[in-house]
Amino acid sequence: MATFAVTYSYSDSTSAGRDAVRPVHVEFLKAQFDNGRLLKSGPFGPEEAPGALLIIAGESKADVESLMNRDPFHEAGLIEERTVRQWNIFFGADAVQPAQPTGQTAGRN
Repeated sequence: MATFAVTYSYSDSTSAGRDAVRPVHVEFLKAQFDNGRLLKSGPFGPEEAPGALLIIAGESKADVESLMNRDPFHEAGLIEERTVRQWNIFFGADAVQPAQPTGQTAGRN
C-alpha cells in the first residue's frame, strides 16, 4: 500500500457544526486506525488556520478519496478544502528505499 497525506481546512463558521459532529468523526477515524488505514492524524496547532493532517494507507489516490468521503465531517459539509497527495516517505519506519546503483549497498556512500 502507498501512503497519502490528507489535509483538511476548516472555516471558522463551521466550528459549532464540527463540535456537534466530532464524536462520530472520531469514531470513524478510530475505526480506520484500528483497521490499519489511518496511520497518524491530528489537528493543526492553535496558532495555525483551522485544519488537520491525516496520514492514510491506500491502494491509490482514488481509494483514499473514497474512504475519506465517508468521514462524517465530509458528509456534513464541514471541510472547506481537502487535499489528498501521495507521500513517499524517505526517513522513518515506513521509508521507501530508493534503488541503489549496481555495486553499492544501502548505507554506504
